[in-house]
Parts: sequence; structure tokens; C-alpha cells
Amino acid sequence: MFEKSTWIKLPRSVVVGHGTIDRVPEAVADLHLAGRPLVVTSPTPNDIAGERLRDGLAGVGPAAETVVAKEARFETVERVIETARAEEAGYLVGLGGGKPIDIAKMAADELDVGFVSVPTTASHDGIVSGRGSVPEGDTRHSVAADPPLAVIADTELIANAPWRLTTAGCADIISNYTAVKDWQLANRLKNVEYSEYAGELSQLTAEMLVSRADSVKRELEESAWLVTKALVSSGVAMSIADSSRPASGAEHLISHQLDRLAPDAALHGHQVGVASIVTEYLHSGNDGEWTQVRDALASIDAPVTTGELDIDGETFIEAVTTAHEIRDRYTILGDGMSEGAAIEAATVTGVL
Repeated sequence: MFEKSTWIKLPRSVVVGHGTIDRVPEAVADLHLAGRPLVVTSPTPNDIAGERLRDGLAGVGPAAETVVAKEARFETVERVIETARAEEAGYLVGLGGGKPIDIAKMAADELDVGFVSVPTTASHDGIVSGRGSVPEGDTRHSVAADPPLAVIADTELIANAPWRLTTAGCADIISNYTAVKDWQLANRLKNVEYSEYAGELSQLTAEMLVSRADSVKRELEESAWLVTKALVSSGVAMSIADSSRPASGAEHLISHQLDRLAPDAALHGHQVGVASIVTEYLHSGNDGEWTQVRDALASIDAPVTTGELDIDGETFIEAVTTAHEIRDRYTILGDGMSEGAAIEAATVTGVL
């Protein structure tokens, strides 16, 4: 008897394009969200778009309250939850990059209220995924949460965001190449459940960005459109799989270990991009696709070496050889690489 079942949670509305921040009230009305909104943001996006967002929301309900989060911590999530309860917030709106969106997502999940994602940067696929990432001490926790009910991404705002944030988002997507290969490997060797649909969608997203990497240009709104659509697609793949597997493999484990060894040295997307050059080499060897990954990253001005990450070679090698200890997730790293093998892989690919 066939007894398999699944429950896929996806955003009801995805609105991407020029000036779409002004359509947030329309999206809220379409979702039938009621009550006072609580906007969760950080200082820069609040200065850029906070007033515009709050003015729009005032047209469909009570005036919005705002929490400006300077750091992504579990304590900040608790502060948002307390504020939402005190203000009797009916739903939460995350405005900004990964930090406020993840905080709002996790708080909304705990409160069991609606959540709307309004990204102002295209720095990673958390803008639409069902996971939040929050550091605690020298560890970064990935926490399951419901994905946003709606994603409203204004490409005008995203195109004007710092270029390094956009290149980090591109690198995060390109790293899906190796994440999917790790997932397939875990399926073959450890019988980890694999979703063909989610895997194909994630890999197609990475291939799309690699094939069009030369068209991703600074302050070009069409580029913001392309990157944002790719991030949405990657987030949807994770929702379909009910796992971060489609977009997180050995390259993410290496990045998380770098966060411990060299805190705040580089952006998450840039770290996984450089790590994916090495992990692609481990998967396919000299004749593989690691040069395509490297060249695509280089064409969008994303780092391709440890020096460009501002991380020394010793630290990177230590991260590669110890990344398998981060979590119980089987990848190409297996039960750990030797230092010599890690140095050889990083040297052959030019990462060191």
C-alpha cells in the first residue's frame, strides 16, 4: 500500500519588480491579514524605505509599530515576540536583508501569525525560504519556520543596495551546484531522502545564473530582477524538500566553520561561493565543472580566493578539515578530509 504524503508550504504571493514596495498594502489586503502590523527592520533599510512602507500599511489598517534590530540574536527574536504581544500585532513584516527577515520569520512562527517578506537586498535565499539563521556565540543555528505568506521584492531598491550584497546572493545561488551533488551523494550512500523535483529546481536555478553571470551588472535593475528570481526559486526548492538540502551542502558547512574561526571576516554568500569551488573539485576532479563555478563567481566580482575573503589560508584549510563536525549531514567531506588533501584541492583550484 502506498502511504507516502507530503505537506508543502509556499508563499501565496510573490511580487517582484520596479516600485513594488508600494504594493505591500495590496498584498496584505489580498492575504486578508488584519490587525496592527509590526515592522521588523534594521537601521539602513529603515532609513531608506521604512517610512514609505509604514505609510502604505496605514492605508489598510492600524498604524504599524517598528522594531529596529541591530543584531541578529535569539534575544532579538524574543524582543520582537514580546513587542508583538504587547502591541497585539496581527502580522509581522520583515524589511531589509537577511537579518531582519530571519528575525521576523522566526518570531512570526513562534507567535503563529502571518509574515510578509520585503527584501531590500538580494544577499541570500532566506527572503523566501522556510528557515531562519541566527548566530549564538561562535555557532550559527538554522531554525525551521514557516515561509512568508508573501514576498514583495522591489528591484529598484535591490539594484541600489551595496553591490557586494548582490554578489553574495549570486554566490549563494551558484553554490547550489555542489549542494545538490552532496544531497544526491547522501541519498546513494546513506539513504537520505531525495526529492527529484526540489533537486532539479535548485540545480536549474544555479545553472541559469551561471549561464547568465556575465549579464549581472552593478546598479542594473534587470540584474536585480534576475538574482531575486533565482533566490525565490532556491527558497521554493527548500520548501518543496522541507529541508535546506537543495541549497546547503559541504560548502555551507565550511562557511559555518569559517564563521567560528574568523567571525565577520566575509559575507556568508561569498564564503560559500569560494568553498563551492573546492567542493565542486572534490566531486568531479580536474575535468569537472569547478572552473565554471569559479569563472561565474569571478565575472560578477565575487571572491574566488581566500585572500579576497580576507581570510588566511591556514584558517580556510582548518575550516575544510573540520567542517564535517558542524552537523550530522553527510556530504562529500565524509568523515573529514586530511590537511594534505585539503591543501591540494585548494591549491589546484587557485583558492589559496
